[in-house]
Amino acid sequence: MAKVTSLHDESTLQPKSSVVPDRSKPKTISATRHSKPLSHSHTTMEQALDKGLKATVAKFTAGLSPIALAAAYSDWALHLASAPGKQLELLEKAGKKTGRLANYATHCATNPDTSDTCITPLPQDRRFNDDSWQKWPYNVMYQSFLLNQQWWHNATTGVEGVTQQHENVVEFAARQMLDVFSPSNYALTNPEVLIQTARQGGRNLYRGWQNYIEDVSRAQSGQRPVGTEDFEVGRNMATTPGKVVCRNRLIELIQYEPTTDKVRPEPILIVPAWIMKYYILDLSEDNSLVRYLTSQGFTVFMISWKNPDSDDRDMGMDDYTSMGVMDALDAVETITDGQKTHAIGYCLGGTLLSIAAAAMARDGDDRLKSLTFLATQTDFTEAGELMLFINDSQLTFLEDLMWDQGYLDTTQMAGAFQLLRSNDLIWSRIIHDYLMGERTPMNDLMAWNSDGTRMPYRMHSEYLRRLFLDNDLAEGRYHVGDHPIAISDIRAPVFLVGTERDHVAPWQSVYKFNLISDTDVKFVLTSGGHNAGIVSEPGHPHRHYRVRDKTKDHSYVDPDHWMNETPPVDGSWWPELSAWLAAKSGEQIAPPALGDEAKGYAPLCDAPGTYVFQE
Repeated sequence: MAKVTSLHDESTLQPKSSVVPDRSKPKTISATRHSKPLSHSHTTMEQALDKGLKATVAKFTAGLSPIALAAAYSDWALHLASAPGKQLELLEKAGKKTGRLANYATHCATNPDTSDTCITPLPQDRRFNDDSWQKWPYNVMYQSFLLNQQWWHNATTGVEGVTQQHENVVEFAARQMLDVFSPSNYALTNPEVLIQTARQGGRNLYRGWQNYIEDVSRAQSGQRPVGTEDFEVGRNMATTPGKVVCRNRLIELIQYEPTTDKVRPEPILIVPAWIMKYYILDLSEDNSLVRYLTSQGFTVFMISWKNPDSDDRDMGMDDYTSMGVMDALDAVETITDGQKTHAIGYCLGGTLLSIAAAAMARDGDDRLKSLTFLATQTDFTEAGELMLFINDSQLTFLEDLMWDQGYLDTTQMAGAFQLLRSNDLIWSRIIHDYLMGERTPMNDLMAWNSDGTRMPYRMHSEYLRRLFLDNDLAEGRYHVGDHPIAISDIRAPVFLVGTERDHVAPWQSVYKFNLISDTDVKFVLTSGGHNAGIVSEPGHPHRHYRVRDKTKDHSYVDPDHWMNETPPVDGSWWPELSAWLAAKSGEQIAPPALGDEAKGYAPLCDAPGTYVFQE
């Protein structure tokens, strides 16, 4: 049986054991046109001075480059200054909007109960849905705000000559600044807050102040948000029984106990993202994908990533491929007596799995029975609003911050994601927790979301540059070993899942796998967002999905036509995955033992292992 020799230098192969030897010097398996990020030992004094200065600035700007922002603003401002036609258009729009607002205000003064508006909020903008916003003077306030917001959108877009990336950045920055001044964010201009303050005699503001002090205190002391103490890994989250059967410097491999008398012979290996802890797919008993798959008669293995620190600064994408996917696959193959594997990758884990699968296909390694990609991108040309933070200037700034620390901290990553959904994650919380004085009940998904991990300097730099910035994987320039890989080499059938409201991996971007692959693909588009759309257990209310098969001989259908031509199905998509995996598996057999001590994979400890507890 062929193996991917390029992922493991022959001279470094060791006899299999349940504890893979610690590789203190990460292997170099990638040869790309990019230079590697500089380590401390290879940095000159002059370079260290520049990097140290930028790293200091980055700590005050949440890792965002002021130079990148200034470049985008200059591009927009200079082109706008040299476009008198665009200026006249904006002046005309300002006059029309002023007139519309004046007419609306006059109409409201003579007919206070009117329900007519001069502008309607976007579907995702729920700030002004309450009936109290339709009464004077609050209706005029929010209508004025929306008209102003619309004008600034007109001003920051459609300026000829501005690069698309700079236009997106300027439009995004303008929207963020305007949102600060939304009338919903202040007690005196938010009728919902005023009503509650009157009803409660100001007790809501007192509770809100207490909530604010508590949150600040927790943040300064490094504690997790209020309510997370009710959700504990190993007690009521990540509780599916199993054993850690392999451990190396980067991963622990968990094998879960069977729950049926017989199982499919082909095991399942799940590769989660390393940006968060693995147990997004094993939350609570009633919404655990792992528990569901074991109940359907599958043997399930899960990678649990180490939370890296400054000692892991030089761990790269090559290490995550070889010490992550390939070491895990070796263990799974050995424990299950050479059975082929159904591999499932989620988010970044799916991208890593696609890299490993393409390298295996190139080198004749046929150990993968099927591939399932959950909210996974392999083509990054339309990677959503995260691309706002992806250009050479921004990445250099971020690399200097990571060079100083050795990693990207969880709070620095969380800040970027919060900016992308500031209304939902920042301003709505200020209103709800601090002005209304209420607390949103914590749930398992929110608790998991607060349990972040760090990202090693080298790996994160390589990932952002080679995949996001240069799109090397989709365009055939990504090297594993001495040669490039191609997604089109993959022949294993693929189950591909996108989510309708995904701001991290937009489903249209996930769908692009159909363009660059040459295999059979079953595409599922499910309701929900990046996380909630995947954690969509049977019985979950208000869930639906769309599904269609495409063989490698079918003609390409673009995402919009696919959506229009594919009817929704009520319920969870999990049974669809289970049935697809079962159809591609053999007849059921007796389940394998947990680990295999005789072959070097003795159980080390109970699930969920030790790496998941690393802070």
